[in-house]
Amino acid sequence: MVKLMATYTVRPAKETPGGYRCLSDSDQVRAVTHTPLIYFYPPVNVSLESATEILRHSLSEALVIFYPLAGRLHWIGGGRLELECNALGALLIAVESDAKIDDFGDFRPTQEIRALIPSVDYNKPIHELPLLLVQVTKFSCGGMSLGLGISHTIADGLSALPFIHEWAKIARGEQPNSPPFLDRSILLAPEHLTAPVFDHPEYSPQPLLIGKQDHMEERKRESATLMLKLSKDQVEKLKDIANKDRSASNNKRPYTRYEAVAGHIWRSACKARQHESQQPTTLSIIIDARNRMEPPLPPRYFGNATFRVTAESTSGELVSKPLGYASGKARQAIEKGTHEYLQSSLVYVKCQEDVTQFRNFHTVGYAKGAFYGNPNLEITSWAGLPIYGADFGWGQEIYMGPGAVGYDGKFYVFPGQGLDGSFLVALRLQVRHINAFQKFFYEDICSQKPLSINPSL
Repeated sequence: MVKLMATYTVRPAKETPGGYRCLSDSDQVRAVTHTPLIYFYPPVNVSLESATEILRHSLSEALVIFYPLAGRLHWIGGGRLELECNALGALLIAVESDAKIDDFGDFRPTQEIRALIPSVDYNKPIHELPLLLVQVTKFSCGGMSLGLGISHTIADGLSALPFIHEWAKIARGEQPNSPPFLDRSILLAPEHLTAPVFDHPEYSPQPLLIGKQDHMEERKRESATLMLKLSKDQVEKLKDIANKDRSASNNKRPYTRYEAVAGHIWRSACKARQHESQQPTTLSIIIDARNRMEPPLPPRYFGNATFRVTAESTSGELVSKPLGYASGKARQAIEKGTHEYLQSSLVYVKCQEDVTQFRNFHTVGYAKGAFYGNPNLEITSWAGLPIYGADFGWGQEIYMGPGAVGYDGKFYVFPGQGLDGSFLVALRLQVRHINAFQKFFYEDICSQKPLSINPSL
């Protein structure tokens, strides 16, 4: 049983700058949904009422610094949005639950996990929707969760996480760090370019299964989530396997752990999906532009500074060739993300009369938008992000991760708790492919079974 105990609109504690602000061309191709994040905390001697008051007052202070999160979005035509800084505030709700943290097992992003994050009615006018929604849940075991929905139009992961950490510092009674950089105009398309100078396959429809006219059949197939763990030794082994044949190529720099894992995921999915040898397949990779731009973006840039790049191959080549081939394809895509390419990407967006098609993507139960599922994948790495350390005064979290994985073919890779060199992989695949994927995922490394990641409480 779940019981709603309190609902608050949390506004900035002081007067904040007002008015309308432009969004960057990078912001204009983001989904209008909220990114769901979940934190779990072990049993502590803190009541729900006390925790809620701490969160409420500290969030009010944090919104003075990160005041765009207290604003609202408005449509301005062509599928584009602008931000109104009007201090209307964030939503905070407090919930009691009969559940125990152990009930959530390995924290696989299920509907039960998603229920710990406030839902949003996207049928409402967008200017009525808070950009930040927070739910604190107290479980019967004494533990707690903190679920957040953060507007993807306003912030990517490297913006959201510093906000959470600053909020937590304020909650602990500490002084926040230097303020975020809030001027998004530095990621507007450059005026001197009137057309993109590169092809941008990342904005094009992804390959279809051979013999199919559209993705509709694949969109309708039942899918489910999975959480897998790679120990530090397994990650290093994958890296070694990927680099075995590197000397035969032009790549002098060893493949990174992430390139090895990304290539391994791509190959495992092709095997599990049993594609024809000539099946075209793409791996969409989300990269961070902050240090790729020239000059680099200012530290603590707050906005969307991630871009999608695309690796392309055939399933036959990926499966028949060594892991280094798949990792090499991933690297080629990542290395495409130069300053010039990213500027061209911004120009591509600016040149679109209507960006609505980029505002939506296929998710479970939603048949519209771009489809990145079978025969393709999309991978987001949180491997280098400071995802842990959100201590609001009742101790460190025991787990942090995505609150949902929205569609077939979506993968998150993030560091294991304790930063021990392990990786967690949260994913969604069609039900008919999950068992085979899990088998191939571990078979190519060793026969070791997946490890439990839920600490004993």
